[in-house]
Amino acid sequence: MASNDPSWWVEREQRVHSLRVALLRRVYVLPWTQFLYAEGSADEVRAVFSTHDVVVKGSDLDALLADLAAQQVTLLREPTRTEKFLPAVGLRILAVDVRRAGGRGASEPR
Repeated sequence: MASNDPSWWVEREQRVHSLRVALLRRVYVLPWTQFLYAEGSADEVRAVFSTHDVVVKGSDLDALLADLAAQQVTLLREPTRTEKFLPAVGLRILAVDVRRAGGRGASEPR
């Protein structure tokens, strides 16, 4: 099932076991059993898991925050470069970043 924005998908009928975060060059699958909390505002939402933080930037992200809090999100997708420049009104994801817990960024080597 899709939300109003194709950048994230939700499942309202069944229990969701994990969140798949599809970045342009990497995919993460984070189990909801490791979800700690979500926080944010209309322009930035942060979902905290025991091993990673997922930071989403955009506009009108209140619905995403609610879906994360309910643990119903199955997919978060980083927009392509061209999608970032499309005109949009209202709800929109501009960037998705996954960071390791403890402050190291996702793109940093071990």
